[in-house]
Amino acid sequence: MTAKPITTYTCKLTSGQADKLRGVLDAQGYVFREVPYSQFAGAKDKLNVVFYTSGKLVVQGKGTDEFVRFVLEPEILGEARLGYENVLDPTRLDPRIGIDESGKGDYFGPLCVAGVYVNGDMIDHLEQAGLMDSKRIGSDKRIQALADVIRKTPGCHYTVVPIGPEAYNRLQKTMRSVNSILAWGHARVIENLMKRKDMMKPAPVRAISDQFARSKSTVADALMAGGREIELVQRHKAESDLAVAAASILARDAFVHRMRQLSEKYGIEIPKGASQRVIDVGAELVRRHGEAVLNEVAKRHFKTTQKVLDSVA
Repeated sequence: MTAKPITTYTCKLTSGQADKLRGVLDAQGYVFREVPYSQFAGAKDKLNVVFYTSGKLVVQGKGTDEFVRFVLEPEILGEARLGYENVLDPTRLDPRIGIDESGKGDYFGPLCVAGVYVNGDMIDHLEQAGLMDSKRIGSDKRIQALADVIRKTPGCHYTVVPIGPEAYNRLQKTMRSVNSILAWGHARVIENLMKRKDMMKPAPVRAISDQFARSKSTVADALMAGGREIELVQRHKAESDLAVAAASILARDAFVHRMRQLSEKYGIEIPKGASQRVIDVGAELVRRHGEAVLNEVAKRHFKTTQKVLDSVA
C-alpha cells in the first residue's frame, strides 16, 4: 500500500545549508515573511518553509513530501532521509517521558512543569500535527490547539504541576534557588507519571529534560522512588525531542490559562515576561491592593519587585 504523503517535516541545517536553501526559495519565487524566532520563512502554494534560529527547519503544507524529496534532500542535504528516520535515529520510537516548564522567566503567574509520555505509535501522529517547542509558537491559540491534540492522543499520558505564586514564594524562601524549585518540579512530574507506568504500553525507558543546572545531580538528587527506576537524560536543547516538545506545549498552555485566571480575578490584564508593562501593572496592583498582593501574583525574588515598589513610591 502506498504511504500517505507527509505534510510536516523537520530537520537540522548548518548555516551553509540554510544560506543555500534561502537562495533556492528566493529563486523559486517564495514569498518571505516574519516568523518569531526564525532566521527566514518562505511560503508558496500553501507550502511553508521556516528556518529557526536554533538551526531547526520546519516544512509544512500539502507539498511537503515533494519538496523534501526533490528539493531539500538532493539540493541542500545531499542525502535521502525521508522514510529512513528510524534507521538514522534508533531512539526515535523509544517509549519515554519528556519534561519541560513554562513561566520561569515571567514575573507574574505560576511556574508550570509538565511531563508527557510518548511511544512509537504516537510519534508520526504528533509530528504530523506540527508539534514543536512552545517557544517557537507565538500564538496562545495555537498552543491550546496543540495541547488538545496531545491530550486526545490515544495512549498518551501526561501531568502538569503548577506552582502558583504563593507556593513558589514559599519554596523560594526555603530552597533559596530557582534551580532547586525546578528540580523538585521535574522530580514530582516524573513521579506522577511513573505511578501510571503499568498503564503505559510499553513502559518508559527514560525521562528526558533540558539541563537547566550546571550539575546534573541537581535533578537526579531530587528524584523520588519512581523516578529512580528509569534512566534520566538531561541535555541542552532537549526540546528537539518530541516528548519534551509536547511537555513544553502543555506547560505553556497551563501557564497561559492561569495567567488568564489571574487577570480575571484582579480585573486587569496581567502581562507575561518582565517588561516595563509588567512593572506598570505591578505598581497598579500594589496601589489597589497593597504590597501583599505581590505574594499572590508574582515571583517576589525577581529584581522586578523593587522596580514595582519604586514606581509606587
